[in-house]
Amino acid sequence: MMQRETMGILVIDDSNTVVVSSGLARNSLVSRPLVAQWAKRISVPIPRLFMLDGATRALTCFLAETPGVGCFLIFNDEPDAALLEFFGSIDFATDIMRHLITNPFEAMTVVDAKGLVRYLSPVHEKFFNIRHMEAIGKHVTAVIENTNLHGVAASGKPEIGQLQEMHGTSRVVRRTPIFDRQGRCVGAIGQVMFKGPDAIHALSEEIGRLRKQVSFYERELSGIRNRSYGLDQIVGSSEAVRKLKADILKVAPLDVPILLVGESGTGKELVAHALHLLSPRSGNTLVPVNAAAMPANLVESELFGYEAGAFTGADRKGRQGKFEAADRGTLFLDEIGDMPPDIQVKLLRVLQDGSFERVGGDRPKRSDFRLISASNRDFRAMIANGGFRLDLFYRISAITLRLPPLRDRLEDIPELAETFLAHFAERHGSRPRELDPDAVALLQSLPWPGNIRQLQHAVERAAVFCDTDVIGPRDFESIHDDTGAMSGHALHAELAEPAGKQPQASSMQHAMDKVEAEIIRSAMQKFDGNKKKVAENLNISRSYLYKKLAKMNSAATDV
Repeated sequence: MMQRETMGILVIDDSNTVVVSSGLARNSLVSRPLVAQWAKRISVPIPRLFMLDGATRALTCFLAETPGVGCFLIFNDEPDAALLEFFGSIDFATDIMRHLITNPFEAMTVVDAKGLVRYLSPVHEKFFNIRHMEAIGKHVTAVIENTNLHGVAASGKPEIGQLQEMHGTSRVVRRTPIFDRQGRCVGAIGQVMFKGPDAIHALSEEIGRLRKQVSFYERELSGIRNRSYGLDQIVGSSEAVRKLKADILKVAPLDVPILLVGESGTGKELVAHALHLLSPRSGNTLVPVNAAAMPANLVESELFGYEAGAFTGADRKGRQGKFEAADRGTLFLDEIGDMPPDIQVKLLRVLQDGSFERVGGDRPKRSDFRLISASNRDFRAMIANGGFRLDLFYRISAITLRLPPLRDRLEDIPELAETFLAHFAERHGSRPRELDPDAVALLQSLPWPGNIRQLQHAVERAAVFCDTDVIGPRDFESIHDDTGAMSGHALHAELAEPAGKQPQASSMQHAMDKVEAEIIRSAMQKFDGNKKKVAENLNISRSYLYKKLAKMNSAATDV
């Protein structure tokens, strides 16, 4: 049997004539494409090392060129073919190797199985202040302090992420054993991973920060997915709710401004989202803006956007404002009654023709959005004392929807409470609970100055402290904190008006604020002042929480 040929030589002269062919080169499937390549060498240069598809398998070819003659050395597949393929397939393979040798985080120290240095990169020679090639042949411990490369070469076990002190400097290194084709450890290489433990600590902190961000956005995305904000999200079957839903269905398709008025906690945001989803603009964005939560000095830049360099700290590329973001969609201006007078004038101008300019800009922009506004303020009183412009009020209130307070729809409390308990169980992965009839009667006996939001907080707190599957009246009465928050019955007694007397708006608002403050104090104590957790637990925005805390602090100072 003939032995398989593993090599070949092909010599071609300047006239493209084969002068010598031997071994593999005698095969025409090998020689013919090489002759063709040689003939086109002027227009298509031939790499010094390249791969050639031979008769049965890929061949490695090396070109040794002299004036007028080309000599091709041809190799069949060998155990080291992968290395030859690397050099033969990449025309900048030597540049890659140069990078690996000179880059500080790729450069290698190489020792053999006896721990003798066989190679020390120029980067490491400079670091150890060693003359070029001076370390070759020396034991690695005589060249590098605190090293264990010789131990890795002897054991064949890698060491990754080890801390090593060298010349008074800490480095994080990896030591990797190298094996031959028979599986014997023939040496080891050492490389620097990080300049020091501080770099790892910084990297760890950055990874932790990114993980927190991902977790936060996952929760936000989950919340968005779980809140469809459709008409079915407005829970209740009372006459007041049925009328509200019917009004929403009537006005949602109309491309006119809508003003939502009602006490705090009545669900104005839910109504705004339902109006948007039922409108012709539902395929575009609804942009919510809390006018009360924006700092006075940032209201204009947030609404109108700003150009690059408009003010100190501005984004270098500029930024679009809420008006631009809501183009062809819906702009929901919550708490519009708290908008500063100077911004009211500019808002009126935008609503007239849809044009505006960014802060620091001189080019007019246009935005086609549908405006939905909301407020719990008394516009009649605000207009009378000059706190709100009459012409702007006419612009935003083409259609006004009044949201009923919870005390006017007490028959919806069982359905609302059941919904809150179901969402609570789903959100926390706990067993679902239900309300005892006496607990329902208790809830329906209270005036609920905080409306639906207050009811939700009360139901969820009862679910937290209840030890059984059925929540009874005592679970509501026992919810209090060390600050002296009142139980359900005590709260009812304090808020109750004398017989025959109608509650005044000011006293009702005061009661609402007081209840809301007590809930916030309870949550602040529970979460040790962590405002982010408090806002998440109470299902309110952090900006709203900051506003309420500032108001509470101001009230405490006045006292």
